[in-house]
Amino acid sequence: MSNAAKFGTKKRAGGINITPFVDVLLVVLVIFILTSNASIPGIKVDLPKASSSVALEKPKTKAITIDNGGQVFLDAYPVSLPELEERLRTEKALSPDFPVIVRGDAQVQYAKVVEVLDLLRRIELNQVGLVTGKPS
Repeated sequence: MSNAAKFGTKKRAGGINITPFVDVLLVVLVIFILTSNASIPGIKVDLPKASSSVALEKPKTKAITIDNGGQVFLDAYPVSLPELEERLRTEKALSPDFPVIVRGDAQVQYAKVVEVLDLLRRIELNQVGLVTGKPS
């Protein structure tokens, strides 16, 4: 007679319980999905540094990026200034009060950023923000 039968206990099945491991992996997956969608898509630019920056990320925020070569992008698509004005006027007709952020590379000519800001003023867009990076 075996010891298990003698004392009335059952033999425990061997193996590792993986339920807690699966739970942790699912939490990590959810966190990864949420953080991967949190940024505004666009062109990589070297942002100038400022002491504080205001986050204007909203679902319908339009991002205008000016890279160090002076090329203008609207939501990661290259556009000329007339095309930019046309697309923003179309968006304003659909949604009159949408926010716009301007991301200019630190090395870009100041005149190019002023041209874009002047265009936004002509279209009469009121919610305009300038994106900066945090100082290192």
